[in-house]
Amino acid sequence: MYKNHLKPICCFKLRSADNLIKDIFVFYLEIHLLCCVKELTMFSKTCEYAIRAMIYIAHRSKDGSRVGIKEIAQGIDSPEHFIAKILQDLSRRGLVQSAKGPTGGFYHDQYSLKRSLADVVKVIDGDKIFTGCGLGLKECSEDHPCPIHNQFKKIRGEMKLMLENAKMGELSEELEQSLTFLKR
Repeated sequence: MYKNHLKPICCFKLRSADNLIKDIFVFYLEIHLLCCVKELTMFSKTCEYAIRAMIYIAHRSKDGSRVGIKEIAQGIDSPEHFIAKILQDLSRRGLVQSAKGPTGGFYHDQYSLKRSLADVVKVIDGDKIFTGCGLGLKECSEDHPCPIHNQFKKIRGEMKLMLENAKMGELSEELEQSLTFLKR
């Protein structure tokens, strides 16, 4: 099934050092894609659910109401027990508020609506996405760079900026206007 897919990426044309670096990067991404045939994502599944839940809660609690686990799980198409554990952790760390009891649930206050996706990613997946090597090398730095270090450094920086600028309240507004969605 993937034999024909591999032919073009295994034939590098050595035109220049820049093109070789680009070819190596494309080759790495293609191999990564083949290894993760089912799904290629930049975040862990836990982080994906956390982000979707946080946006959903921002959307549903904008009028001051609280959202229960069952509704959140249905609203973002996630397993209920899994999202409950994720939200408990996010609540302990102050990214979302929660209240117990019959009228309890999760909600955002004015402060947490200003939190960014970068905050959620750092809590759930750590900061490796912002600091890690594009080839997964343990020893990659300015002094000891991998072949794609400089290009990937730029991509990491742009991704970090994008995630830091993506605020819960703003993402909720886009959802309200039906410009975005949370279910597959």
